[in-house]
Formats: sequence, C-alpha cells, structure tokens
Amino acid sequence: MTSPDARPAQSIPVFDASDFRVVSGANLGDALSFADELDLDDMYELGAQARTARLDLVMHGAGPFMIGDASERGCPGARVHLDCALTLMAATGGMTEMLVFVEVDAVGDVAQVYGMPLARITPRTGYALVGVAREGALRKFAQAACVAFTAGTHITLASGAQTPVELLRPGDMVLTRDDGPCPVRWLGRSTVRAVGDFAPVRIKAGTLHNEGDLLVSPDHRLLIYQRSDAIGAGRPEVLVRARHLVNGDSVRRETGGFVEYCQILFDAHQIIYAEGIAAETLLVDPRTRAALPRDVEVVLPDFGDHAARPHLKFEASDAVLTHPDAAGLLKRASIR
Repeated sequence: MTSPDARPAQSIPVFDASDFRVVSGANLGDALSFADELDLDDMYELGAQARTARLDLVMHGAGPFMIGDASERGCPGARVHLDCALTLMAATGGMTEMLVFVEVDAVGDVAQVYGMPLARITPRTGYALVGVAREGALRKFAQAACVAFTAGTHITLASGAQTPVELLRPGDMVLTRDDGPCPVRWLGRSTVRAVGDFAPVRIKAGTLHNEGDLLVSPDHRLLIYQRSDAIGAGRPEVLVRARHLVNGDSVRRETGGFVEYCQILFDAHQIIYAEGIAAETLLVDPRTRAALPRDVEVVLPDFGDHAARPHLKFEASDAVLTHPDAAGLLKRASIR
C-alpha cells in the first residue's frame, strides 16, 4: 500500500462498525455496514465500552480519500469512501445522523467500516434506522467541519457599526484584521442539534474582553494577544479553539435543543470581530468546499489564499492548552 501524499490529513471521530450492532430486526447481531447491506427499521445499540477513535483522512475533493500516516484507525494509504448518511431515531424519540465510511483494500474489497456520529450517540440506547441516503452525505460531512457563529452574534462592519450576523448580505463590507474592509462573498445558515461534542460554546461577556456573550461552534478559533506568553505557545498571538477554553463557568457548552449556525465566507480566510473578539471566518479546504453552493464555488479562486494565510500558523496546540481555566489565564496575560 502506498503512503498518502504530503497534503495534511483531517481528523474525524469514528466508531468501529463492531461498536454499533443490530439488537433487533432483520440483521440481528450484525455490525454497522454500508448502504447495500442495511435494512430500515433495524434497531442498533452502541456498546457500553465503545469510544471514538481518530481516523485521519487526506482529502481528495469528493473522494475517495486516503488514510493518513498517523491515523489511529485504518491502514495508512488505504482508500476510504464516504458511503452514505444514516438517519436514526432514538428510543427516547430524538433524531440523529451518522455518516458511514468504508475502507477498501488494494483490490477494492471492504476492509473496515466506520461510523461518524453527527450528534451524540448514547450507549445501551436503541436507535432505529429510519433513513439511508447516499445523496447529500458529502455536504453533511463538509458542514460538520464549517466553523460558524450563532444567530444574534454582532459582527463589526467596516463603518464600525455592529450588525447581527444573520442580517449580513453578500457584498457587505466587514472590518478584517489583516486586510481592512472586505466584502462578504457568501453566507450560509444551518440548524443542528446542540448535543454532546456538537453543542456550541458560550463565552460570557467580559471573559476575553468581549462586549457581549459569544456563542460559536466548538472548533471555532479565536485570535488572542498575550502581553506575556502565559500558555507557552512561543509567541504573543495565538489562535485558540473555543472548546479548549471551556471551564464550566465563564466558558461552557450550551447543550439541548437546536442551534442556528451562520457561516461567513470571504475570498481569503479572515479574522473579523464578533462581540469584540477577533475570530476566524470560514476556512475553505478540500473538506469544507463541498458545503458551498455551486455558483459560489465556481467564481472563487482555488482557495490557495485560505490555507496560506500567515495567522493560521498561530494556532495553539492541544498540548499547551492543559490549564483548567485557559480562558482566565489568557485574559490575565492580555492585560499585563
């Protein structure tokens, strides 16, 4: 098996097929499989000891993808197909979705099957399979990777005015950190269940000198300036993912119900100001590109500027964000 190329891999959390088995129905006892082998109304359960593992994928547009060298699952260099999206109804009545990925061997036979949940899957809870869809799976996969603000977030315009993100329109001039006033290229909106690892993160007003509460997707990155290098990043400016700031008090997960997410796209990846905090906009890469409508995709360049932006080098690694209150530490470091 040849090794993946030099493009960076993207990590996704997956369950092994054997973790998610039919407990009632036509395929009793069988593990999760690909679309052609699934039957509607089968009831699945996640094993009590099941844990997600990291599947690293080197992206090739719509696929097939390749498994990265450092992946916790799969054979490095093997091809992986995004097979379908499943709709599951929990015994408690809630609906959730799961993407099915199929790893194949050198001759194209199925080697492994993985399930990527798009909302939290609870062990020992019955999930009835009520939908199997091949169309739209790639778009759902892309949307799960798009960083987003929540409706109601105030964005700073080039004029200095504060406008709720959902009221922005293509062409509106927004103040950016690196390029000054820039026109919005596209705005996306989606509504998802606010559960588990997919619940948004609320940063309360004042936590990072923000004027109002900031509610963002968990992997949304904020640009923070430190007068002193409190977290050992080796530089004063750091990009920090919102989920790394959760402390259960001033920064916490907002779980339950649904959340309306809003994505902002510029011709280049930008840092803008949301509730007074410097925060990133949508980063277009081989995965998130599928979330864009076709008419937007064809008029944009090859997105080389997105991946090459200098501020992306400022991201703080998981290893340096081990303090139980990283938000408080960074706030103190920003004023002294």
